[in-house]
Amino acid sequence: MDPIIHLELISKTYFMGSHSLDVLKGISLDIHRNEYVALMGPSGSGKSTLMNILGCLDTPSGGKYILNNKDVSKMTDDELAEVRNKEIGFVFQQFNLLPRLTAAENVALPLIYAGISKKVRMEKALEALKKVGLADRSHHKSNEMSGGQIQRVAIARALVNTPSILLADEPTGNLDSKTSMEIMEVFGQIQAAGNTVILVTHEEDIAAFARRVVRLRDGMIETDIVKEAASVAH
Repeated sequence: MDPIIHLELISKTYFMGSHSLDVLKGISLDIHRNEYVALMGPSGSGKSTLMNILGCLDTPSGGKYILNNKDVSKMTDDELAEVRNKEIGFVFQQFNLLPRLTAAENVALPLIYAGISKKVRMEKALEALKKVGLADRSHHKSNEMSGGQIQRVAIARALVNTPSILLADEPTGNLDSKTSMEIMEVFGQIQAAGNTVILVTHEEDIAAFARRVVRLRDGMIETDIVKEAASVAH
């Protein structure tokens, strides 16, 4: 079975005047459907750059990136935007909800760009909120919810397009430890339901929830370890 993500010798170089900075130095990585992967590494290891490339927010300087059988490494910005909207659900540390909208309206936002009717948008938004245990909060605005509930809304918004992969960047960075564990349980349920989850974190206890941990150092993969199912944190 083809991997959902296939990276072949991905490099990324930034140029600042006459200086160049090699951030990624030939990353090769396969991620299969329904995997639960944590990307780790110290500051400056290249993990954020790699996540931006995986999420089609940035393009590699060299190498090949196949996402769901499409070569996205050579796409134009417009083509990348379309791939992002269809294939990738993003969850960020900063939640990024619009305060004037209800939970359901926030979740439905990506569907507006997909040209889906309002009735269907709301049905899909409620379905996504149900998946994260927030169906009863659909009419609430973010100032009426806790940090953990707001992050659940953000996860529901990432799921509403039924993306191929869910990319979470430090998703518990703004939450206390009890709420963080609850949010990680939600990611576990999402992965158990068949989604591919990729988590970027620098926290070992958060990475412990993933089945596979890929560590970067100096723009290269240092280790790639798949854990026994029994040893995954619960």
